[in-house]
Formats: sequence, C-alpha cells, structure tokens
Amino acid sequence: MDAEAIVIGAGIVGAACAYELCQRGLQVLVVDDGPSGATQAGMGHLVVMDDNPAELALSSVSLAIWRDWLARMDNSCGYSHCGTLWIAADEEEMQAAAEKHKRLQAAGIGCTLIDADALAKLEPALRRGLAGALQVASDGVVYAPNAARWLLGQDGPQGPGSQGGHDANLVKSAGSIRVLQAQVRTLEDGRVCLADGSTRSAPHIVLAAGLRAAALCPELPLQAKKGHLAISARYPSMVRHQLVELGYVKSAHERSGTSVAFNVQPRPTGQLLIGSSRQFDTTDNAIEVPILARMLRRASDYLPGLDALQIIRSWTGFRAASPDGLPLIGPHPQRPGLWLALGHEGLGVTTATGTAHLIAAGICASACALDGNAYLPERCLQNV
Repeated sequence: MDAEAIVIGAGIVGAACAYELCQRGLQVLVVDDGPSGATQAGMGHLVVMDDNPAELALSSVSLAIWRDWLARMDNSCGYSHCGTLWIAADEEEMQAAAEKHKRLQAAGIGCTLIDADALAKLEPALRRGLAGALQVASDGVVYAPNAARWLLGQDGPQGPGSQGGHDANLVKSAGSIRVLQAQVRTLEDGRVCLADGSTRSAPHIVLAAGLRAAALCPELPLQAKKGHLAISARYPSMVRHQLVELGYVKSAHERSGTSVAFNVQPRPTGQLLIGSSRQFDTTDNAIEVPILARMLRRASDYLPGLDALQIIRSWTGFRAASPDGLPLIGPHPQRPGLWLALGHEGLGVTTATGTAHLIAAGICASACALDGNAYLPERCLQNV
C-alpha cells in the first residue's frame, strides 16, 4: 500500500478530507493534476444556507468547524468575518427574510431583521428604496485556494499508541499528507491508475475531484453549472458585508436556463468580488459578454456606484451539482473502498469541513455529530 487513504482532488473539499484524515493519524496521499476547478474560481463565501433541513444541518455544522480551523490558519487564507446581509428589495422579499429568520433562529444561528433605515446605515452604497435585510453575523469569507494549500501543508498530531493511551511509552506516529501532481486515468479496486502507467494503492480512496470525477466514474449524476465572476480594483470600505439578494436562492436552484443574481463580496484587499450567474449544459469556459454584462447590470441595480468602478478581471468556473441539490458524501454503493465527496454545487467551500468530518468518521468507523444519511450517494446511484 502507498498510503492508508488516497484523496483524488486537491481543491478545498479534497484538502479538507485529507487534513481531517491526517489529524486522525492516517498517512494520506493526495493526487491532483494541477490548480483548476471550482476552488480556484469561486467566491469563498462561508454561509449558512437553509433551503432544506439537510442543507441547513450541513452548512451550520461546517461553519462551526471552519471557525475552529480558521483559528489555526495564517493570514494568507484571507479570512474576513464580514457577515452576510440578505437583501429584501420589497415587502414580499421582506416576508421571505422573516421566514428565513425564523428557520435560522430555530437552528441556533444568530441573525437579525433590519429595516430600510438600518440597512442604509450599515451599507450606505446600496440604493435607496430597499425594504430591509436579514443580517447573519456569523458568516464570513475565505480565500479558498490558500486555505486548501494550508490544509495540505499540515501534519497530524502524535498521540498515544494502541493500548488506549495507558502505556505512556507507546506513541502513535503522526498522520501525514503527501501531494502528488499527476493525472488519474482510471480507478480500479483499491488502486489509482495514473496517466504515466504507474499505480497507487490504498484501502480507502476518496474521490473529491468535482466535475472531473465523472470521467473516472461515468455513473455519477453530476451536472455542470457555469458561473461568471468579476473583481474590481481596490475600493476600501465601500462595502462591509457580503451582500446577497434574497432572489439568489431561487436562481441557485433552477435546473435550466440562464439566471443572474446580485452577490457582492468585500475582499480583505479592499476589492469587490461580483457575482453571480448560472448556466446549464455547457462546459465552455469562455467569458460570455452578454451574460457578464447582465450580471453587472444586476449588481449595479443594487449598488449604483458600481458603474464607476474599475473592473480589473473577469473569469468563469463550473459548479458540480447533484440531481437533488445535496452533495454526495459517503461510500460508493457499488465500488468497495471508494468514498465520494462531490456535488456541492456553490457550497463546496462552506461545506468542505462538514464533508471532511463525515468522510473521516466513515473511514475511521467513528461517531460523528452530524447525521450523514441525507447525503449518502446511494440515493442517486441505486440503479447503477
């Protein structure tokens, strides 16, 4: 065996899984063919989402784990505890904000409904005439590519040996993470076959490669959702919170067509990261100017001063979505030893930590505070 666990994919989900397994004392090999994918392209919003109970449970537990991990991370990970303002454009959306407020409070998430005047004081750059917002103070943002690199650079703690810690002379070796830059061609029982003809083996293989996982497991029901993003020059303090229109939730869960929604994030650099758009049934990463322009117009409708800002870069990325909107986390029902950590769509950064805990608990046969039944891959692979 080349490792006790092999993780395919060095994005934020794969890095989190490798880190959690390493912290439990496993020797982990991470295989990845280079920086790309949703981690490099995404916004890095750490946000509690509540479209259904399973999503709320996973995102809320994940944020609690993130807070623990972030306390150990260095400044390069770009964490900002900015919170989220869910913007209500009218009274109908304000009612939706009130319903969201009730759900989050029932789950123990601190949040506050604010009226139009309070919203204008918190974010004076927003246009007047908005009805109010729901403020979720516990949300934040992180620079996911650097967070993934930090996770992959850690070793696990040393601990007591196999006698349950009774013999102080017995010390178990710390877990470790090795990263191999290579392309995976195929998966066989307990083996990862690389493009150069070599293989790597382990009793547990975790597939966390986003959309690229479909080439290794064609039976996976993953759908690409293309998104555009743009980033401004530095305008410190123009926006203080992550700003998201309440209509974002509707656009995020559409299954066809093209949609845009207002989503602006203040970066620790003073820049504004501007989203978001969704397209289906394309894997062409080219920037589509009409869609980018539509997205920026939507953002300018909420932030009128945005038109005067300098946009220095725009790009696209792809979210890997499952049929029911929940990630696939757990053992593959037909491939022994293969674990899936896929299909997180736009919540991969947020839920990477909770995913890692579920995967590690399964591999190590240990208890987990989060009930993982709702995310088991068998629900989407029963007929494979």
